[in-house]
Amino acid sequence: MPDTIHTLHPEKKMGVKISKEKYEIIRKVILSTLRKQKEMTFMNLSRAVEQEVNGNFDGSVNWYVTTVKLDLEARGMIKRVPNSRPQLVKLV
Repeated sequence: MPDTIHTLHPEKKMGVKISKEKYEIIRKVILSTLRKQKEMTFMNLSRAVEQEVNGNFDGSVNWYVTTVKLDLEARGMIKRVPNSRPQLVKLV
């Protein structure tokens, strides 16, 4: 059985168990993208991650981006820009 990680949720909701390998791939791309862009919409972040993994990822990239983004928010590594529409995210 592959190693898994239990994700966190910023609103203290139940997280999910996902592959640690997939988590790390998406986490690294999210963080490196935000280091370059400083602040971006969630949709553009998701598109950037999709382009970076470029078909070399087994599973729904958008689902993993959403799940890992929420986990990174809960861990205090990234945050949503308050009152932004559409939602903006940035590094803490």
